[in-house]
Amino acid sequence: MNSILHKLLGFIIFLVLAVPAGAQTRPSTDLPLLFSADEVTRDRDLGIITAAGRVEVSQGDRVLLADNVSYSQKNNIVTASGNISLLEPSGDVLFANFMELSGDLKDGIISGLRIRLADNARIAATGARRSAGNRTEMRNAVYSPCESCAEVPGGDPLWQLKARKIVHDQKERVIEYSDAFLEISGVPVAYTPYFSHPDPTVKRKTGFLVPSAGGSTALGTTLTTPFFWNIAPNRDITLIPTITSKEGLHLAGEFRNLTTTSKMDVKGSVTYDSNSDVIGHIDTVYRRDIDDTWRGGFDLKQASDDTYQKRYGIASPKTMTSRAFAEAFRGRDYLSIDSYLYQGLQDTDSAGNTPIVLPMIDFSHISKPGRFGATTSIDLNAFALTRPEGHDTKRLSMAGGWHLPRIGSLGEVMDFTLSLRGDMYHATNLPLSGRGGTDSGIAGRIYPEASVNWRFPLARTDGRITQTLEPVASATISPNGGNPSSIPNEDSMDLELDDTNLFNPSRFTGLDRVEGGPRFSYGVKWAAAGRSRGNSSFFVGQSYRVRDDDTFGEGSGLEDNFSDIVSRVNISPGALIDFSYRTRLDKDDLSPRRNEISFVAGPPALKVKSDYVFFKRQQGLEFGGREEVSGSLVGQINRYWKSSFSGRYNLENSGDLRNIALNLRYECECFTFSTTLQREFFEDRDVKPNNSVLFSLSFKTLGDVQTGTTQTGL
Repeated sequence: MNSILHKLLGFIIFLVLAVPAGAQTRPSTDLPLLFSADEVTRDRDLGIITAAGRVEVSQGDRVLLADNVSYSQKNNIVTASGNISLLEPSGDVLFANFMELSGDLKDGIISGLRIRLADNARIAATGARRSAGNRTEMRNAVYSPCESCAEVPGGDPLWQLKARKIVHDQKERVIEYSDAFLEISGVPVAYTPYFSHPDPTVKRKTGFLVPSAGGSTALGTTLTTPFFWNIAPNRDITLIPTITSKEGLHLAGEFRNLTTTSKMDVKGSVTYDSNSDVIGHIDTVYRRDIDDTWRGGFDLKQASDDTYQKRYGIASPKTMTSRAFAEAFRGRDYLSIDSYLYQGLQDTDSAGNTPIVLPMIDFSHISKPGRFGATTSIDLNAFALTRPEGHDTKRLSMAGGWHLPRIGSLGEVMDFTLSLRGDMYHATNLPLSGRGGTDSGIAGRIYPEASVNWRFPLARTDGRITQTLEPVASATISPNGGNPSSIPNEDSMDLELDDTNLFNPSRFTGLDRVEGGPRFSYGVKWAAAGRSRGNSSFFVGQSYRVRDDDTFGEGSGLEDNFSDIVSRVNISPGALIDFSYRTRLDKDDLSPRRNEISFVAGPPALKVKSDYVFFKRQQGLEFGGREEVSGSLVGQINRYWKSSFSGRYNLENSGDLRNIALNLRYECECFTFSTTLQREFFEDRDVKPNNSVLFSLSFKTLGDVQTGTTQTGL
């Protein structure tokens, strides 16, 4: 009780006496200097107030803690000693052996200084001088953002900057170094007479980024020196010039702009190749919210040639799609207006046969649930597709639907759907299948359809395991045929029967092709899940078509009355194993037509990942079959070190290795090191197989350093 009374008395005395009348004895701010301590004394003759024991002095947003503090009213000087802490408005905390500060706690001299910055980085110095409340000059200082990485002999952090002088300018929000050495594990590895980087309060700052060096057989030696321009808090530009010894200057860049209603990201590059031809690419994304109903935007993606991005290590797309669109959302209505321009980058692509879609219009309406929960829908689609060489297509499609969900008395779940669709086409120069020549004209169809889906979920819990068994069936009725040769196929080329679309009324992905005739699908689902962890599931199903239909090509799985059998298995008994298997089996001999296997096993110390995919080529489709296996082995060596080995192997024909990679990575909270050795066996025209060695170092607050070399034709 006496301690509390002493502290309260000291606080009251200081409030009364520490701020006497007269400007000459006040701190340099209008805010008072507040103070509490276990003991407070005052020398009226000298004008000095002395406090001892758990002293707390505050001036505005600054707080000084110490064992002993004295305040000279005449000189407006605060002197502190013993367990000193100064809490800054920025979040920085200063520790010291001794401080002599102005009455506003902004200026002064400090000895034995230690600073913990707002991002937990640390600075230590033998002495320092503070001025203007925002500039601290430190001598014989050390900076490091490392904490848990400080596990090296001698107790030094993993890396640190030692400098003759360090200046922290809080107004400019920068930390500057003079005569600085970079030390890693206590060993000096680099020197610079001057260096600077933003302080923790800065998220974006104009200036050069850390350069990177490398090399490749195609480009020679390369040096990249990025420059970042912080135009505004919501807008910036990054310029990425790269000097190459074989191809000259390569200039890339990115512009970003973000507002409350729009977003723009513009990426691009340009250079002269060895033939003095201008080559480059552009990759732009723009989105804008016009109002509460409408939004729009565009994507602009183009490259000067098919392999440009691969040669310069930018990206490896197969197709570049440019798009302009506007869409509206209102209630239960949706409207979109799109246009598409494609650039195929594969060797088999033909610019003359690449379509241009202008426009594509989609409208959709779903009513509110009515009597018995039934809903109605209206769908509209219209598009015009042209080709520089080849056939053109225009389409208008309208559909109306009625949908009724029901739950029976035994818990069975049913969905009833009725729909009527009308399609009209106008085609020019349409190739005649099997007859040669071309045709032009108008074609159309009326396509009614009725379907019902039924499932009966059953559940049982035994101890800590819950099992579910769910038989599933569907029936669909529609007219036979519906796909005359006069109707072009623009959006239904890609067809794949699997467990995800078995019960769909139509297995086609687009509108140009329809399924005809009565057909049924049936299957069963089983699942088991533990109360805490672990789960497994299984599904198998098949479909049956009453009448033959030559719409589906050989190998589709739907070419006969009975379809192929589709199945899916998932097994995950715990955190150490995750297995997934999807397959499509020939209905006659159960031979696989498609297999997909994904397997992950092991603890973090040694985790194995593997993927296998196989599917046969479908007759009539431009996409070939595929069989390949890929895998990786990831090992967590210790808390900081991780290694991995990965590869991909093509099993078709005689087989060939596509790529292999070995990676070693060190990561802690202030530093990341990574090295990758990679071999690419893939060849695409002037892009040859290559070997590459990549190094990457990331220093927290300082930036990244990347270097490497790539050799091709090996």
